[in-house]
Amino acid sequence: MRELKILSPTAILGYGFPMASWEEGIRRKPDVIAVDAGSTDPGPYYLGAGLSFTDRTAVKRDLAIMIPAALALGIPVIIGTAGGSGAAPHLQWNREIIEEIAREMNLKFTLAVIPSDISKKTISTALKAGKISPLHPAPALTEADINDAVHIVAQMGTEPITKALDGGAQVILTGRTYDPAVFAAIAVREGYDRGLAVHLGKILECAAIAATPGGGSDCMFGYIGNDYFRVEPLNPIRKCTTLSVAAHTLYEKTNPYILPGPGGTLDLTKTVFTQETERTVHVKGSRFIPSAGYTIKLEGVKKVGCRTVSFATTADPVMIKQIDEITPAVKARVRDNFTEMDDYFLDFKLYGRPDKLGTMGIFNAEEAQPQAAHSQAAELAIIIDAVAPTQETANTLCSFARSTLLHYGYAGRISTAGNLAFPFSPSDVKMGDVFAFSLYHLMEVDDPCEAFPIEYVKLEG
Repeated sequence: MRELKILSPTAILGYGFPMASWEEGIRRKPDVIAVDAGSTDPGPYYLGAGLSFTDRTAVKRDLAIMIPAALALGIPVIIGTAGGSGAAPHLQWNREIIEEIAREMNLKFTLAVIPSDISKKTISTALKAGKISPLHPAPALTEADINDAVHIVAQMGTEPITKALDGGAQVILTGRTYDPAVFAAIAVREGYDRGLAVHLGKILECAAIAATPGGGSDCMFGYIGNDYFRVEPLNPIRKCTTLSVAAHTLYEKTNPYILPGPGGTLDLTKTVFTQETERTVHVKGSRFIPSAGYTIKLEGVKKVGCRTVSFATTADPVMIKQIDEITPAVKARVRDNFTEMDDYFLDFKLYGRPDKLGTMGIFNAEEAQPQAAHSQAAELAIIIDAVAPTQETANTLCSFARSTLLHYGYAGRISTAGNLAFPFSPSDVKMGDVFAFSLYHLMEVDDPCEAFPIEYVKLEG
């Protein structure tokens, strides 16, 4: 079989890429341009709010380069997880950008739009039939979880994408998609080994992050043959090594050998990474093991309240020394003043301490591995975080906690003018709605395409 060539321009659509890298990729005449456009990494907010975590102007810039080049070469463009989260508003947002580009550049092509929203009725029926199971550490799904969800999407595999290619689509825009699928689909359709295709997709999904030095805003090129694939960055400052490619294979995985996905698992127990050239890595031996039944992953979020935060710092060594006594006392003052408010969350996130880590503070001491507590920080950054059922209540709680901490009288205090410095005015920031993941479950389906209907749109410039 001839080598099939795949160009991955950037780690996430909208992250950009150097034109020199892009031009080198186009010079190699790829068979497809594929790009992942989303992730759950930014948290549940964007899925719940129906907003993209990537910038519209940046996304349009990338697509305005990619689509005309692909049409000139006669190859497809495949975009996965539109708008960052892949729900209906994200898909529409990204679709409008593509249609705008087609009008402005007078481009004519067939666009396939593949939504990934799953109805609550469908999920409820599957739950009653025993076809839904939780992914650790999610608890068992309940009807209340389904009813409370704002948006629910499912990760599609390669099958709906290959169906769209068979339907003549030149640009394919998908809802929530298994990250490697947009890269693997054309190879699977052309008869290449599924295990190698999915593994190659796993490397290409983050583009040059799998190279060294890694970079999300740069291009990566993949080749797949009969029993191997090769990966190479397109920027001469980067190179792929067996270490960088193997390490990225483990990216976001709990098991280094078995990587589950729609319809089966990627088995890497016999995978061999070989340094082919100084900048290219050759991979073989990866296998796809089909599962007994086909499952797709559900992702859903529910609204849990509204958030207000305040940013402050302190350089008072007396306050810093007593901070573990001061913050609980401030929380107690808040409770005492607002006894009627019991459904809220109030926290003080501390950054700069040698004995406790702010970023990793949610983990226990063994996991966080703080430095020895033999010294004291010269300055602390403090984030006051208030979450409540309404924005007004969150505002009240944050404001009162901030003013109480600002003027709290602790032992040994010298200055009575205030304990905190505020880098911004206003000091309190209304963050709006807060969401939490409420569905992170597998759903068995009989047909991998049934939940993902395809709409074909003829764009006429």
